[in-house]
Amino acid sequence: MAAQPSSPEALLAAIAHAGNEMTQGWMRLIGGTAPTAGAPSADWAGEFGGPRLAALQASYAEQQARLWMALAAGPGSAPVVAPQPGDRRFAAKAWHENPFFDYLRQSYLLSARYFEELVEGAQLDAAAKDRLRFSLRQWIDAMSPANFVATNPEALRRALETRGESLTRGLANLIADSHKGRLSQTDESAFEVGRNLATTPGRVVYENALIQLIQYAPSTAQVGKRPLVMVPPCINKFYILDLQPENSFVRYAVDAGHVVFMVSWRNVGPEQGALTWDDYIEHGVLQALRAAREIAASDRVNALGFCVGGTLLGAALAVLAGEGDQLVESVTYLATMLDFSETGQIGLFVDEASLAAREALIGRGGIFPGSDLAFMFSSLRANDLVWPYVVNNYLLGDTPAAFDLLYWNADSTNLPGPMVCYYVRNTYLENKLRVPGALINCGVPLDLRKVDRPSFILATREDHIVPWRSAYRSVGLLGGEKTFLLGASGHVAGVINPAAKNRRSYWCGANHPANPEAWLGAAEQRPGSWWPQWAQWLEQYKGGARKAPARSGNRKYKATEPAPGRYVKQRANKEA
Repeated sequence: MAAQPSSPEALLAAIAHAGNEMTQGWMRLIGGTAPTAGAPSADWAGEFGGPRLAALQASYAEQQARLWMALAAGPGSAPVVAPQPGDRRFAAKAWHENPFFDYLRQSYLLSARYFEELVEGAQLDAAAKDRLRFSLRQWIDAMSPANFVATNPEALRRALETRGESLTRGLANLIADSHKGRLSQTDESAFEVGRNLATTPGRVVYENALIQLIQYAPSTAQVGKRPLVMVPPCINKFYILDLQPENSFVRYAVDAGHVVFMVSWRNVGPEQGALTWDDYIEHGVLQALRAAREIAASDRVNALGFCVGGTLLGAALAVLAGEGDQLVESVTYLATMLDFSETGQIGLFVDEASLAAREALIGRGGIFPGSDLAFMFSSLRANDLVWPYVVNNYLLGDTPAAFDLLYWNADSTNLPGPMVCYYVRNTYLENKLRVPGALINCGVPLDLRKVDRPSFILATREDHIVPWRSAYRSVGLLGGEKTFLLGASGHVAGVINPAAKNRRSYWCGANHPANPEAWLGAAEQRPGSWWPQWAQWLEQYKGGARKAPARSGNRKYKATEPAPGRYVKQRANKEA
């Protein structure tokens, strides 16, 4: 057996080293190498500051002593430490009522807090400290006593009550997930795309090797003259915007009197492995916008982009602006980054060495597997998207509940290597999209300042993929009139917030100072969904009303298969 670290500081250094190895493993999974966080030196007292380190150690020892005394005093003692709000790992009564498990829970929380404070006091550069924080958080989350049968009172009770059957079921679940190559987060048998997901009526009206374009059937007698074209993220399936009828953003827009078109990105295979960023703009975004305008016989179209779809849309609009093409009347950006100055935890996976390795591997052709990208996103919120399902599926032997958002989350998409490498280098690594003339797409130098269309920009306050302050920076990049809203919750739940349920809240403000915190300080918080506010804003850009079309498409763009089309039903190939 390997020797144990002799002190908490030595253990933290070991965690940093293990975290580097773990991150290297993740990066190898997604086709590159990882940056080295830089393990703390052995002289932690010198780096941390002797008196401060001594005070921290003394406080930790005192709290652990109090915990022992509380255990000896018996039930009813006040807790020494409590989980953070929203931490559901220790919600079961046994964690509080049984003295042993109560001690185990609190001792773990005290140790976690101690290590976090050690990291915060370490004299490391900002990038190294961020990577160490991430590695430490992964290790702390993994080491929770809730994640092991022997130290989880719920798992032990279930095993006794079922005479071990729960553990047998858990092993079967583990084997089934290993065959799928991913952790089950929902009851996948409860959903089927086209049956109870993505059910808004419509037809495919255009198709090429990269996209299918869907035109949805109107639900009102009168519709706007200008259609609305939605560009979803290409790293996920489009039906995040068209889940079930009660939470479908597509249906909401159709019921508001818009002729809605949707880009359905292909789940690419090896034959599409050479597609580039320019291909996604020209044959994806621009082709969809032009086809929608021709089908609607309108002067312009309204456009909407979500996440990476919004980044692609922003680049496409800069191409149009450079050509003097007034194809688009208004633009909606949902949880979109155009300025990548602050990328959150995803930025920890990107540096020159890792990207160069990925470019050598798939930069000229190949596939970036969607399952690897999904794994990385889940690891960013392991206590929400990994460990609860490990406990539920394997320790308790249960099957996860049916949840449409998590079904979508597991329905990953492959991407072509050249497109991914260009995107990561020019946004996350070098942040060139914000710099006028730094990028040339489709033969046109990009300048976001020339994109002078009215813009509705939505960010979400707890977004861990597109930090809201980064999304706010689009206000200063784009030309034209801007409206910025900040929704509550995260990247997906903050966007998919149906008006009918009237949940959560959002913030709005008329002025847009350079500092996002100054904007928030002056913003007004309003209860409920942001959807009605967006619908009211978009109403002015409909271009007047006309009779709803009786059929989809036209002579040039003939309607073919019914929505949601076959591209969205293609599953990612795990072996790709």
